[in-house]
Amino acid sequence: MGNISAGALVMLGCETQDEAQMSVRMAEKILGFRMFEDEEGKTNLNVVQVGGALLVVSQFTLVADTCKGRRPSFDGALAPAEARLRVSELCECLREAGIVVAEGEFGEKMEVELVNQGPATYLIQL
Repeated sequence: MGNISAGALVMLGCETQDEAQMSVRMAEKILGFRMFEDEEGKTNLNVVQVGGALLVVSQFTLVADTCKGRRPSFDGALAPAEARLRVSELCECLREAGIVVAEGEFGEKMEVELVNQGPATYLIQL
């Protein structure tokens, strides 16, 4: 199983409209996203600037439609074989940028442990 120290946990939900070229754009967005504090306490630094790593975990439940009824619909989630490919493509793009990337086990039930510094969770979309 994947394990990192300082860095960020990326829970990745793949949707039916996600295509291969989106992996490159999402990697760029994640790498450049300023979510870490600078010396003045402002979120001005990205994961590369702080020398952090990324733990990427596929999380299809993020794309659940909860608008109707009491049970989530996963009709918008990408099929598992294609989602596995998108996750792999994203991780490869991140690694090509020189950052350490750890991964969860695709399609498996996992216990993910997180120490969150501050109430900071971001939904990053293209």
